[in-house]
Amino acid sequence: MILCCIFAKTKLQIAFSQSPKRFQPMAAYDIDELHRHILTILLRVDRVCREHDLRYYCWAGTMLGAVRHGGFIPWDDDMDICMPRPDYDRLMQHADEWLPRPLEALCMETHPSYPGTFAKIIDASTTLIEREHSDYVGGIYIDVFPIDGIPQNPLMRRIATARYKALDKLLYFLHRDPYKHGHGPSSWPVLLVQRLFTHEWARRQLRRACLAYDYDTSDAVIDYDDGMAGIFPKAVLGTPKPIRFEGEEVMGIADADTYLSTKYGDYMTVPPHDHQRQHNFFYLDYHLPYREYHDTRSFVH
Repeated sequence: MILCCIFAKTKLQIAFSQSPKRFQPMAAYDIDELHRHILTILLRVDRVCREHDLRYYCWAGTMLGAVRHGGFIPWDDDMDICMPRPDYDRLMQHADEWLPRPLEALCMETHPSYPGTFAKIIDASTTLIEREHSDYVGGIYIDVFPIDGIPQNPLMRRIATARYKALDKLLYFLHRDPYKHGHGPSSWPVLLVQRLFTHEWARRQLRRACLAYDYDTSDAVIDYDDGMAGIFPKAVLGTPKPIRFEGEEVMGIADADTYLSTKYGDYMTVPPHDHQRQHNFFYLDYHLPYREYHDTRSFVH
């Protein structure tokens, strides 16, 4: 019943907030400097994973960039890796002792106020705010996506992904400026969610949803952040395979062609300029530790 209410609120909010997708101009910050920062994070994480026998894979646009460009997609301003759930949990549990400073791992399992459903490994000597209307402030980061088990039954898959999507939206509402779209009806679903639910409740429910199907005993796995499109045979991941990225050796997906073809179609063709998307981060400072940032946005408490 609770999830049905969440889903109804989500649909109402989407109805008020949807608008046609438009091309976003390239960001004003120095993307080459950003690439250097996040590559440094990746290489340090790679070293930790090798030292502690953890599986990880370059993921999404990072895997595509490695195959098509030998490194970063030129306009891409983030980096993605994924980890099987057992390895992901182990890294998050030991991140404080294993990661070299100034790196920190932030995830909903270990940080009660963290608003994301997947982890970020950040450089705490920097400050980055992704979205103007989110209360999350951190540092330059790489995203770390957990890969979970998923059942073979198509109906159960849809139920599992719908459950995750509703809880993900609820968590987003809990950390969003309720007046992002004004003080009218569009603010009501967010205000209601913030009154009825807590971050801790949402975090417990999300964790339960993600662990509903064991990774090790599942033949099919999922990146829940991609919904139904994120389901694929576990064999596609395989054993992490060395791949070159900006002249460095990191780990990639064993069956990269199947993964990239499924996700991107004709992945070796560079998209036209109006499909080359960036985050256009709200705030970025390469030299200010994020804990020293003074946030003056009115909705941040």
